Amino acid sequence: MNAVSMTATPAQAQAGSMGFRRVLGAYLMEARSECLRYMRNPGFMLPITFLPTLLYLLFAIVMNRSAGADVGCYLLVSYSVFGVMSPGLFGFGVSLALERDGGLLIYKRALPMPPGAYLLGKMLMAMLVAPMVVLLLLAMGLGMDHVAITAGQVGLLLLMGVLGVLPFCALGMLMGTLIKGQAAPGMLNLIYLPMSFLSGLWVPINQLPKTLQQIAPIWPSYHLHELGLAALGMAHGGMSGHLLALLGFTVAFFVIAARRLRRYG
Repeated sequence: MNAVSMTATPAQAQAGSMGFRRVLGAYLMEARSECLRYMRNPGFMLPITFLPTLLYLLFAIVMNRSAGADVGCYLLVSYSVFGVMSPGLFGFGVSLALERDGGLLIYKRALPMPPGAYLLGKMLMAMLVAPMVVLLLLAMGLGMDHVAITAGQVGLLLLMGVLGVLPFCALGMLMGTLIKGQAAPGMLNLIYLPMSFLSGLWVPINQLPKTLQQIAPIWPSYHLHELGLAALGMAHGGMSGHLLALLGFTVAFFVIAARRLRRYG
């Protein structure tokens, strides 16, 4: 039995006997350190904020300025979802793969801290960064494209950013347990970019081939996109199915990833 396969190390047992205030403090400190670490890393923040804003500027504002109000709202939602996916996939997936390879997870297990604080810190970091990306796109849409949306719809889009990143955190966590650190960026891009296209983020879903339209619901980004369109009054029908689908993706990915972390570290 080694440090990875042990069900409870002495440090974890000590963390389990900590009082509620100390446990809460450990979670908050870990979350704070993760957020500061990524905010101070331009190699993480710049691509996550630069790519969706650049694409939105090019395709929504420059090329489709006179396309109409509905097109402007559609593209705002599309690139918001595209921006929300990135912190979860790359902030969780790439960093977890690299830190597993470097032995950081084994080191974390030896510390007198709750075992879930490390993962919760990454999740909170993604939940903070995702609405920042949406806020940048909203500022561009309102200031440069003059998109006509209400304050309530702005709030719904920001809420979509905060909560919508969770399925992609879970998917990133799963991928981080499956791939090596050096291969993580390339492998995640092979998921990120095709999934964006196949979910109707770049081309409206009804303009894709019928076969691709039929398989679109297997992507979590499709359901998040539909919720974003509903927030702006551009989708009809019940949204409960999309919410349940996103919840199912989140739980399934997280459970599988947690089992792999317990088994393989």
